[in-house]
Amino acid sequence: MLLIEIKGITFQAGDKNILDDFSMTIENSEVHALLGTNGTGKSTLAYLVMGCEGYRPTAGEIVFDGKMINDLKIHERASLGITMAWQEPVRFEGISVRDYLTLNNKDINPAHYIEMVGLHSELYLHRMVDKSLSGGERKRIELASILALHPKLAILDEPDSGIDMLSTQDIVNVINAFKEHGSSVLLITHREEIVIIADKASQICNGKVVCSGSPAKVAEYYKSRKCLVCSGEVCAYV
Repeated sequence: MLLIEIKGITFQAGDKNILDDFSMTIENSEVHALLGTNGTGKSTLAYLVMGCEGYRPTAGEIVFDGKMINDLKIHERASLGITMAWQEPVRFEGISVRDYLTLNNKDINPAHYIEMVGLHSELYLHRMVDKSLSGGERKRIELASILALHPKLAILDEPDSGIDMLSTQDIVNVINAFKEHGSSVLLITHREEIVIIADKASQICNGKVVCSGSPAKVAEYYKSRKCLVCSGEVCAYV
């Protein structure tokens, strides 16, 4: 059963189409990887689905759980069960990790969720979310907070990027945790080895889906024919 259907989305920035008649679907409890090089529109799609300020489709529809959500604000989409882990961890100061994890639900066991992302609860729950945490620690804590929400759709924007990037096994563990909770995942990445984690994959190039199917098929296609948009060369697919 479909959870989200993105139908013919176009998004313009100035006179340029960042997304151009983009379509994809994600089923309930499915992990769908979106693979592409930098500058191909991956994060723009994430912002459009999440409903970030300034991101509304120029054309097309986003249908979530049977409801068209184009005009809904970010908090309205969150109330429907859509959430997002940003490429750069959200900056919070002056709050303990325990309090951060229980902001939306005081009845959860925060130790359970912090352990699910590979951190020891006795070492981290009492710590403050501040500059004493590394980028990788912040990213794990944010992922734990999203797991605690039990979202219908979790958007993970480049969880494998950054100076303190999570390892492939870390990401596998987090993805499995989301699946255990029945969440669907939109996994955004530029690394073909990460795609194998998914149930299904799509490659984006120049704002369009150019290949979709099994993760192995899409990863091999990407590896042999990477989009050249970000290098300023002519895209191989257009």
